[in-house]
Amino acid sequence: MPPAGSVPLSVLDLAPLPSGSSAADALRNTLDLARQAERFGYARYWLAEHHLTPGVASAAPAVLIALVAAATERIRVGSGAVQTGHDTAVVVAEQFGTIAHLHPGRVDLGLGRSNLGRLVDRAAKPTPNGTAQPLNGTAQPPPRPSARVVDGLLLPESPAVTFDVERLGRQLRLVGFRDGPEEDYTALVRDIQAFVGGTYRAPDGTALSAPAAEGADLEIWILAATAGGSALTAAALGLPLGANYHIVPSTVLETIAAYRAAFRPGVLNEPRVMVSADVVVASDDETARRLASGYGPWVASIRAGGGAIPYPSPGEVAARGLSDAERALVADRVDTQFVGSPETVLRGLRVLRDATGADELLITTITHDHADRVRSYELLAEAWSRSSAVG
Repeated sequence: MPPAGSVPLSVLDLAPLPSGSSAADALRNTLDLARQAERFGYARYWLAEHHLTPGVASAAPAVLIALVAAATERIRVGSGAVQTGHDTAVVVAEQFGTIAHLHPGRVDLGLGRSNLGRLVDRAAKPTPNGTAQPLNGTAQPPPRPSARVVDGLLLPESPAVTFDVERLGRQLRLVGFRDGPEEDYTALVRDIQAFVGGTYRAPDGTALSAPAAEGADLEIWILAATAGGSALTAAALGLPLGANYHIVPSTVLETIAAYRAAFRPGVLNEPRVMVSADVVVASDDETARRLASGYGPWVASIRAGGGAIPYPSPGEVAARGLSDAERALVADRVDTQFVGSPETVLRGLRVLRDATGADELLITTITHDHADRVRSYELLAEAWSRSSAVG
C-alpha cells in the first residue's frame, strides 16, 4: 500500500452549531476553517445539506460554497451532498455552474439521494391487506448486516432506528421533497450533465440552454451509503463515488464493491472512491476522547427523531450522560469514530484506507470549541504529511 499521505485528505463540514452559539457564529467558523484547511493542505472543502436541524447551519450549500470559494484561493470546494429529492436538475446545474464559472477548476458537485423520502412514501402506501399505514406511525429501514471485522476495519451492526413518519413527512413537505420510487435518479444526474455540457433536450426534443450551467468546469460526484441505486448510478455513468463510512459504517465495503463491479468508463476511465470518516485529534488520547464526548449525545438526538441538537460541551455531557438505550442506539457511530493522538488516529485511518482501497479520505470533525476543531485538522494534516515523507 502507498504511504498514508499519498492519499489526499479532504474536509466535510456541517457548519455545526455548538451549544451557546448562533448560526452566524457557525457560518463564520466555517469560513475560518476553510481558510485554515487550505493552509494545512487539504484537497477539498465540502459542505453538507441539512434542513430544519437545530444543531446545523449548513442548509443552503450552494450559497455557503460560493462564500467559501470567495474566501479561499486554491482548495476545491463542493457539496457533500446536495439532496436531489427537492431540487430539479436545472436548478442544481445552474447553482453550481454559476459558482464554477467564477471559480473554474475548483468546484465539486456532490449529489446525494436521501432514503427518508422513500421511507415516508412506503409508510403511506397500502399494506397487503389493503389498508394504509398511518402517517403517525414509524418506518424502519431495511435490516443491516451483523457486526464483523474485515482487514482490521470494524463494520458494526447498525441499530434498529425508527423514524417518526408524521414529523418526517411534515419536514420533507416544507422543503419540497418529491423523491419516491418513481424518481429516476440516473436520469436526473444525466440531465445535470446535459445542462453543464450544453446538450440538454426536452422530452419533445426541443433544445434548452442554461447559460449559467453550460460549459462550467466542475466535477460531479455521487455519494452513497448502500450498494443500491446511488452507487450503481455512479458506476453506470463512470463518475467518482463518495462512500459513507461515517454515517452507515456497516455497509461501506458492500457499497464500494458494488460500485467497482458495475463500473463502466464514462467521465472516468476507472473507479475512484473517496471514503468519509469521523475524526477528532488532540495532543493525546485522553484529551481527544474528552473533546469527542459530545458525539454520542449528538448522534442520539438525530436518531431520536428531533434532529441534531446544538453540539454539547464536554461539561454538558458529563452532567447529563447517556442512558443504556442511548448508548446502544449510537454504538455503531461512536465505535467507528477515529479519536486520539495523531499517532492513534493515523493508525485507524490507515486501516480504513487499506480495507476500502480509498483513493481519498473525507474527514468530518466536530468539537464544541472551534479552536479545538481547527487544531484537530491541523494535527491530522501534519501527521498524514509526515507519514508520506517517511513512506
